[in-house]
Amino acid sequence: MSQQRNFWMRWRVRVGYPLAVIYWILATPTLRAILAGGGIAALGLIIRGAASGYLRKYEQLTTHGPYACTRNPLYLGSAFLALGFIVAGHSWAGGAIIALYFGVFYYAVMRNEERDLQARYGRAFEEYAARVPLFFPRLTIGKRMAGRPETFFFWLQYRRNREYQALMGTLAGLALLWLRMWLRMRFGY
Repeated sequence: MSQQRNFWMRWRVRVGYPLAVIYWILATPTLRAILAGGGIAALGLIIRGAASGYLRKYEQLTTHGPYACTRNPLYLGSAFLALGFIVAGHSWAGGAIIALYFGVFYYAVMRNEERDLQARYGRAFEEYAARVPLFFPRLTIGKRMAGRPETFFFWLQYRRNREYQALMGTLAGLALLWLRMWLRMRFGY
C-alpha cells in the first residue's frame, strides 16, 4: 500500500469516529427519516455485498459483475450508505458533515487506489480504466462475464472480504439513531 493511501486510510478512520459522534448529537431523527434512510442504506449494502462477492484483493484485477459498471462499486455502495444516514439523521448540519467527510476522504482514497492498481496491473488496468468510469456507474450492461469461474459471485468471497461488517455497522448506526430519537422524545435532547 502506498504511503499516501495509507495516510488517507488511517485518517479516514481517525476523523470518522469523532465526526460520527458530532453527527449523532446533531441528529434529529424521526421514525419516517430512519425508515427512509434505512431503505437507502439497504441499497448501499446490496451494492457493496454484490461487489465484495467478486473482489479478490491483491489476487487479480476485478473487472466483472458490478466492476463492469464502475471501478469502485464498494465506494458507490458506501455513498448510498452515507446518503441513507444523511436522510435518517434528519439534520442539515449532520448531513453536511457526512457529505463533506465522504467527499474528501473517499475521493482521495479512490484516487490513491487507482495509482496502486495501475502500478500492480499496468496495461490491463489502463484498458479497464478506459472502459469503465471511476465512480458513477455506466448503465449499459456490456459484456460482464467471460465464462471463467473466477468471474462469478461467491458467498465465500463475500465472507473473506468481511463485508458482513458493513451490515452490522449499519444496523448499529440505525439503532443509535433510534436511541437518539427516543432520547429526544423522552427527555427533549
